[in-house]
Amino acid sequence: MFRLTTSRPGPSLPTRRDVMRIGAASLLGLNLPTVLKAAATRTRARSMILMFLEGGPAHQDTWDMKPDAPESIRGEFRPIDTTVPGLSFCEHLPQLAKQAHHLALIRSVHHTVGDHNAGAYFAMTGHDPVVNGRLITTPAADNFPPFGSVLAKLRPTGRPLPDFVQTPDWMSNNGSFLPGQDAGFLGGPYEPFIAGDPSLPNYRVPGLALPRELSLERVGRRRSLLDEVDHALGDGRSVDRLDGYYQKAYTLIASPEARRAFDLSKEPESVRERYGLDPTNERKKECRQFGGLPHLGQCLLLSRRLIEAGVRLVTVCTGARLDQAWDTHRQHFPLLKRSILPMFDQGFSALIEDLHQRGLLDETLVVAMGEFGRTPKVGQITSSAGADAGGRDHWPHCYTVLMAGGGVPGGMIYGASDAHAAYPVRDAVTPHDITATIYKAMGVDPATEIRDALDRPFVLSMGTPIEAMLA
Repeated sequence: MFRLTTSRPGPSLPTRRDVMRIGAASLLGLNLPTVLKAAATRTRARSMILMFLEGGPAHQDTWDMKPDAPESIRGEFRPIDTTVPGLSFCEHLPQLAKQAHHLALIRSVHHTVGDHNAGAYFAMTGHDPVVNGRLITTPAADNFPPFGSVLAKLRPTGRPLPDFVQTPDWMSNNGSFLPGQDAGFLGGPYEPFIAGDPSLPNYRVPGLALPRELSLERVGRRRSLLDEVDHALGDGRSVDRLDGYYQKAYTLIASPEARRAFDLSKEPESVRERYGLDPTNERKKECRQFGGLPHLGQCLLLSRRLIEAGVRLVTVCTGARLDQAWDTHRQHFPLLKRSILPMFDQGFSALIEDLHQRGLLDETLVVAMGEFGRTPKVGQITSSAGADAGGRDHWPHCYTVLMAGGGVPGGMIYGASDAHAAYPVRDAVTPHDITATIYKAMGVDPATEIRDALDRPFVLSMGTPIEAMLA
């Protein structure tokens, strides 16, 4: 168990900022009840952790099981009870089953894109992955930005840490980085900070360590010179614009707060073990080669530390750079049982439990989702990826998204799949709607416009927020 810490003030009490707003409002002729009402109804989600289940998890073998379906549909795993009456999880998710009362499940997500890269772009941006009649499968300067980049622009924290962090690495498939990870048309200042793998021995954060020959004093002198050059330009054209990366790097290097946030050695060993350590793993095989997920627990622990320190959004990749862990075309059940679910169950359950006990869950929206689901029938072939008789292939027509915290009601099930987990039969939603729900939970109007480098306006989401998830 984690040590219970003091929770932050609840949303029903005006904060110091609210009091200042009330004073300013009186000067503007606004009445006190109006301002108090706005304070009481403001969003509870101040930050977000996105756990991206790249490859596409099989909902019917995890959290939307069909034990009464034919064997070729229901698969090999048995359901177990959770802390929510009537809700069952897979037998290989026993620790997550104990945290089910914190989770909300959207079981009716669907679309028609069966390509990993385009599906990932759709999930992480909420925008159709098609341009000029062709699927968006690679990063491009005119792509729409992901949640983290948008929030970094619209809701910057002003802290010395990055607003948007991704760990452990960029995700890739078929020789290309997945689109929807980078900042797209928002550009360099809103790119994710890639934090690396904190589970590795002697982990050092990229960008926080100086070369031996370069002292912080010398970096400071270089910064002063840069400021003088910038000032001489006079019109704000700015080295700031030309080198946002330099600004970020300097802030991080010079910030003790940033160094502390990334330092997992500050955590008790018992907490690190609860999230999951795999010290004997030789890391010579990918997850889909039964190499497991040795990085995942510590990446999730790092995400909690970063959120606690004020980072707006952290994306945690399930797999490594070249390994879409949940893409189980072959040996589906052995891979889930031995390589994927053990560390996922331990790490994700630890994250939810830890956030709750630290009083962080109410203001932290946690989302776990992939780009699509897996075929209803074992051995069913829907792609050219080489599914075998024991695999489940790509299936975008119905899958589940998990949410927790941030004001989302725990223990809720929204929507439903049919008896074979193949299609939604109630309250069907799309990635557009998921995106709109996330933005609204984060206090951003989904109808907000952002502009690209050509000053063209783009609406954040064309979807409809799921109001039942925002009660």
